[in-house]
Amino acid sequence: MSFFTKKLGIDLGTANTLIFAPKKGVVLSEPSVVAVSEIDNKILAVGIGAKKMIGRTPESVITYRPMKDGVIADYRVTEVMLRYYINKVLGKWNFFKPEVIISVPAGITSTERRAVIEATIKAGAKKAFVVKEPILAAIGAGVAIEEAGGHMIVDIGGGTIDVAVISLGGIVASTSVKCAGDKMNETIIDFVKRKYNLSIGDKTAEEIKIKIGSALPLEEELSMEIRGRDFISGLPRTIEVKTNEVAKALSKDLREIIKAIKTVFQETPPELSADIVQRGIIMTGGSSQLRNLPELIYRRTGVKACLAKDSFYCVSKGTGVALEHLDVYRKSVILKRY
Repeated sequence: MSFFTKKLGIDLGTANTLIFAPKKGVVLSEPSVVAVSEIDNKILAVGIGAKKMIGRTPESVITYRPMKDGVIADYRVTEVMLRYYINKVLGKWNFFKPEVIISVPAGITSTERRAVIEATIKAGAKKAFVVKEPILAAIGAGVAIEEAGGHMIVDIGGGTIDVAVISLGGIVASTSVKCAGDKMNETIIDFVKRKYNLSIGDKTAEEIKIKIGSALPLEEELSMEIRGRDFISGLPRTIEVKTNEVAKALSKDLREIIKAIKTVFQETPPELSADIVQRGIIMTGGSSQLRNLPELIYRRTGVKACLAKDSFYCVSKGTGVALEHLDVYRKSVILKRY
């Protein structure tokens, strides 16, 4: 391998894209958003700059989120976004094509997987390896996945919930549910619309979820003021939203998470189930940080759940470890070389 060969790990998420460079750690963490001018089909902004434009653009500018439910919804825009991020990270070395490990949801189809690989190669990668997110999340959370023992990973991102039982370096049982952080935001928007006749955007809904959201009702409620447009008068209005009403609104989405965990438990061999009861469930991903979510899982399943350290970065850290030890993780990695 030449000295100049670059390796990158990419956590290509519905909400955020993270890039890991060996010996440097996470070198990029930006929203998976691209702003395009419709008039001349020109890319105006990618990442943070594009996210600031959401809900604030004139008709001629469209903000795309090219990833939906963890997979590519818009191939061309995904390729542009990946190229922009790869070039941003590599800088002056970008005439050397990097080897890239890229994360995909556990329930991805072969067609969707091929789309991810092709988009990564066209964006400037020399080789693209795709690895299922729960495996990378487990590696990033410090789990010794090669040992003969069961570990359950619940990875909750923006587009999908991936639940998987891992043993001997592979996935024994898994499910992917397209109901995660983005769906929770939509639920909050609907709830505010129904209860308060107020129209709010995705960004405000996310703020509500992060600042006062909870998986269980709180004795001492948190509250926050939000602004939006009144549906009846069409004028701006300010209201106060409290934690317990948000928790109640999110209960249906949270039931989907519990259902996914129970489904995987039903498919797990008894010996591995015993390991998981002993070790507990490991939670990763940005949306797993919702207040009291581990407690809700414990109450509904009887199995202790704990949030992994730096849960938001687990998948991207896992790509970094996998890059450095490709020979060890080879069987967890699907190699595609173009």
